[in-house]
Amino acid sequence: MPSTLQYKIALSLFPRIGSINARKIVSLLGGIEAVFEMTENELRGMPDIAKSLIRILIDERANVLSKADEEINFIEKYGIKTFFYLDKDYPRRLALCEDSPVILFQKGTATLNQQKIISIVGTRNATDYGRQQTEELISGLASLGINILIVSGLAFGIDIAAHKAALKNNFQTIGVVGHGLDKIYPSMHANIAREMIASGGGVLSDFVSGSKIDPGNFPRRNRIVAGLADCTIVIESGEKGGALVTADIANSYNRDVFAYPGRTNDPFSKGCNNLIKQNKAALIESASDLIQFMGWETNTQPQQQVLFVDLSNEEQQIVDLLKRSETITTDIAAIDLKMNVQTINALMLSLEFKGVVKSLPGNRFKLISRCY
Repeated sequence: MPSTLQYKIALSLFPRIGSINARKIVSLLGGIEAVFEMTENELRGMPDIAKSLIRILIDERANVLSKADEEINFIEKYGIKTFFYLDKDYPRRLALCEDSPVILFQKGTATLNQQKIISIVGTRNATDYGRQQTEELISGLASLGINILIVSGLAFGIDIAAHKAALKNNFQTIGVVGHGLDKIYPSMHANIAREMIASGGGVLSDFVSGSKIDPGNFPRRNRIVAGLADCTIVIESGEKGGALVTADIANSYNRDVFAYPGRTNDPFSKGCNNLIKQNKAALIESASDLIQFMGWETNTQPQQQVLFVDLSNEEQQIVDLLKRSETITTDIAAIDLKMNVQTINALMLSLEFKGVVKSLPGNRFKLISRCY
């Protein structure tokens, strides 16, 4: 009898179904076990699932279960962690994205639900200016005492500069790759990847081992980079490139996007300048700018004391959540507290009138005082 983990991995391996349809199928059938245990006649009798999808399920079940069994052997041998979209430890920010992966594979120990997560992306052909801005941004965050997880794509250029600067400044950092965890591409970054893992970060993928390295995989990688984080920062990019794709995905997820400006005649900054010009990204020039936009507090900022505010039980739940998270969006608060978004919005408005929380750009809120 296949294990639940085998079912979870196998679900992600059906060809031509994708994560959105996979979720719908599991929901309509009442659970992941039904996908693999219902008879052919029972599946054909499901009126709300397209016949083409049912055909794929019937034809491919045995094949994907066999591949999933092989993957279990790999992840057990190499200590790979898995995160299924219905698991409580699945990245909560990514869970808000309709097209997020059904399952993730992680080598390393980094927690994917940390209070503050940023993604840093940019051109593979980074200039000295781009590398310098990356290093100054990350060292600036360290000097402000911000505890943060830094996500990038382990590629050449800005990506690897971000990972190296994170390690140098004692930040955990996650590399999201567009292939299985049996390899690192480019191979010359394998040592950095090992250092990231050893330093409490890791490498993350939604591909099983043995997956071919293919340019078509990178949009899938980019959506994870964008969806994992509170914000995406484009350091340097030409007029076209994967970093701009990641920025567009982040915008579609209603996440904050920032870009570093460059000279108007510099082709390596054309993409960043266009993002700013088209209001697809806010202009930042430093770690302080980022902190101000995100409403994050540094370890040197005093806490305002506000005492004896009368809060309802639901309002207190939000305050308790903000004590742990510092800032939070209404969508994430709704998931964490198991309330609908309309209720959260009403509670936030009440707390704002009481002087307990402050609203920030991007439908985000922060606690004014921690004395409740």
